[in-house]
Amino acid sequence: MKHCIIIGGGIIGLSCAYFLHKSGHQVTVIDQSKMDGGASYVNAGYLAPSHMIPLSAPGVMKQGIKWMFDRKSPLYIKPRLNSDLIKWSWAFNKSCNASHVERVIPIMREIAVMGRDLYDQIKQEEGFDFQLEKKGLFMLCQTEQTLHHELELVEIAHKEGLVARGVSAAEVQQMMPDTTLDIVGATYFECDHHTTPGAFMNELKTYLVNAGVVIRQEEKVVDLGVKNGEITFVKTDKEQLKADEYVLAAGSWASMLSRKLNIPLLLQAGKGYRIETTRPTGITYPSILAEAKIAITPMSGCTRFAGTMEIAGINQRINTQRVDAIAEGVQRYFPEVSVTPEEKAQAASGLRPVSPDGMPYIGKSTKCKNLTIATGHAMMGWSLGPSTGKLVQEVIDEVTPSMDMALFHPDRKF
Repeated sequence: MKHCIIIGGGIIGLSCAYFLHKSGHQVTVIDQSKMDGGASYVNAGYLAPSHMIPLSAPGVMKQGIKWMFDRKSPLYIKPRLNSDLIKWSWAFNKSCNASHVERVIPIMREIAVMGRDLYDQIKQEEGFDFQLEKKGLFMLCQTEQTLHHELELVEIAHKEGLVARGVSAAEVQQMMPDTTLDIVGATYFECDHHTTPGAFMNELKTYLVNAGVVIRQEEKVVDLGVKNGEITFVKTDKEQLKADEYVLAAGSWASMLSRKLNIPLLLQAGKGYRIETTRPTGITYPSILAEAKIAITPMSGCTRFAGTMEIAGINQRINTQRVDAIAEGVQRYFPEVSVTPEEKAQAASGLRPVSPDGMPYIGKSTKCKNLTIATGHAMMGWSLGPSTGKLVQEVIDEVTPSMDMALFHPDRKF
């Protein structure tokens, strides 16, 4: 048995804690927040093997430059002279090519299917009560051009063994009869599931505490002691702690600590937003508005609208223009669904750690023997939480991992 300290208490950190505890280790989780908000709580709740295509796909950088001048655009990169952003942007641009996408699709599909199935396994084994529905996911399209592109993605899904198909606007309307849609057609990924994130996070925290995992919230790691390529202690703003193994699962903040170990993780914080309504919407299936890049999820007690990727440094300020863009986008596809000023005023944001190639960093750097890194999941953090936790446990236990982890290596070059 080892004592493992996990830095970060979001979905990635708690998933690592779960699997390390199940493997017999003593576990401590440290998080600087109250652990009741941020990306792990405000995401769309999708368990989405359909999302195999990385953010760094052909044409994205070119489109991103155009969107730089539109604060309501789906992807907004705030122009600023910052060396980390310049390095990240250069690496991101290099990754935006077809051969990269082709290489990562099978591995992203594998880790996403693994994550989806582990949510189900945890629910069954622990008797959790969180919402987990296997209703699939629609990609709703308002133009024939977008529909054509989405149908190409269905073909890719078929090659990867996923269940998906094109559907007519009439069929979507028939499946959601209590709302009105303005679309030309859609694709339907039956392979995807959805959840209510806050419910799962709360159940998982309760389980871990009852199991003896120590959770230290509102405590910030401010320094690391290092000797002969190993971490000897972590220093927080409250005290100094020692362990045998350390896990860096601090999301968008991870690169601040990795620098202390001379591990230059290229990461940018991608801010996403969510709005909720408890009023009836008639939207009964998870749906992504393809052109607007907005996700809609029917959750326990509400309908959640989530979206945008705002790369503007580490801050959690609410940009009302982007909240407005989500509300306006929803009404374009669902003319009878409107978001009230009061609902927009309650919008929340979360920061997702984005790597330049759209792949997470999972594994040990050659620069530190007793540190395992688990960050950089971008928009897939919720989908990949349990699978990342399982892989981290396998790395620390030095057993053969459940899948090939080469493309996740923290030392990879861009």
